Amino acid sequence: VHGGPWNRDRYGFNPEVQFLANRGYAVLQINFRGSSGYGRAFMDAGAGEFAGRMQDDLLDAVEWAVAEGIADRGRVAIMGASYGGYAALVGLTSTPEVFACGIDAFGPSDLESLVKTRPRKGIFSRFVGDWQKPADVARMKEKSPRHHAHRVVRPVLIIYGAEDQRVDLEQSTKMIEALQKAGKPVESYSFPD
Repeated sequence: VHGGPWNRDRYGFNPEVQFLANRGYAVLQINFRGSSGYGRAFMDAGAGEFAGRMQDDLLDAVEWAVAEGIADRGRVAIMGASYGGYAALVGLTSTPEVFACGIDAFGPSDLESLVKTRPRKGIFSRFVGDWQKPADVARMKEKSPRHHAHRVVRPVLIIYGAEDQRVDLEQSTKMIEALQKAGKPVESYSFPD
């Protein structure tokens, strides 16, 4: 799952995709609603849809790949970095039966603390929520994987950077702690820089 989410996957060489394909994996990259490059209306369709319709687009893609015989339902993994890492955690906590495992690289796990580190106005408050509005805080908590770690039933790998400037270190360490506290299978790898 691509990061951003205000970004998109493009046709062309991608070393991660080639690495996985070389090892026999079918790789499906989805430009879900909220992705850039498809017009303002498509991007705006992602407003307020973290762990909502943006995630539904990913699940629809899984169903398509299974129906087409491209993927084996019991062996589908979800992985991504930044927003993609968040989507992987959401997949493992909101639809744990869909994915055999997940890899979160540098993904946020708590939306409220994420928006607190961003400017109050702008794209984050519009797409994710405003931490000063109680209704938004309740919605962000519901859509934050850290608060649902007990729902994980499959292995998860969390990769993070100790000096990440965009996604605070605590986003990963608190998720790891929540998974360990719930007795869930988690492995982690930290880059010191």
